Amino acid sequence: MVLVNGIFTDSVKANDRGLMYGDGVFRTLRVERGVPRYWDRHYLKLNSDCAALGITCPSAALLENELNLAAEKTPDCVAKIVVTRGPGERGFLPEAAAEPTRIILTSPMPDRVKHDEIRAYLCKLRLSRQPALAGIKHLNRLENILARMEWRDPDIAEGILLDAEGNVIEGTMSSLFLYRERGLVAPDLSFCGVGGVQRERVLEYAREKGIPVEIKPFGIDFLKQADEVFLVNSVIGLWQIVSLENASWQKGAFCEALRNWLQ
Repeated sequence: MVLVNGIFTDSVKANDRGLMYGDGVFRTLRVERGVPRYWDRHYLKLNSDCAALGITCPSAALLENELNLAAEKTPDCVAKIVVTRGPGERGFLPEAAAEPTRIILTSPMPDRVKHDEIRAYLCKLRLSRQPALAGIKHLNRLENILARMEWRDPDIAEGILLDAEGNVIEGTMSSLFLYRERGLVAPDLSFCGVGGVQRERVLEYAREKGIPVEIKPFGIDFLKQADEVFLVNSVIGLWQIVSLENASWQKGAFCEALRNWLQ
């Protein structure tokens, strides 16, 4: 189902800045039994990302109501919320009184969420560094598209992205973590990458369990020395990487415990 500004339609205006320039943000989440999971967290991130781009975020109550409408016939689904700056005249400078467009799409849960352990691919594409956009889930995802086009092997579930300096950042559609020497290591997202709700929850888990956490830059060689490497997002939950290039890992106890906690 697709809702655009509260109406069941799959059309937006041709001059919408989300279409013309990728001028907007989005969140993707699970809906179970008609209830959006961790809605408060997702809305806070959506609102924060809108604020970073100077877009007026629709109210939580309005979006939640439209989520309920979109998921009415499919109470167990994946929902995507898109907020664009709205229609505008030609040119990069947005109008001061631009009216945001809100789009809600629902789709069936993909089969890939059933995986626990996966093979990963090291992408050749390198993420550009732009601190003004770091952490924001904005609509311009061309880097991720080009990276995902690098492989078509169905046995490889995800690709790992590095930045221009060779630092490990994330998966093409997921947040990445290492478990190493009884501590959790997360990539530094100060210059690029997406800050997701599941990333926040993993860090919360570590704090709750008293597990040391480091957020820092690191390269692929450091990653390969980890005891466990895993990926998370709000749809798949947690995937442990069991092979990447010439490195391999056994099923890990930390990932298993965290996966159960995230559910």
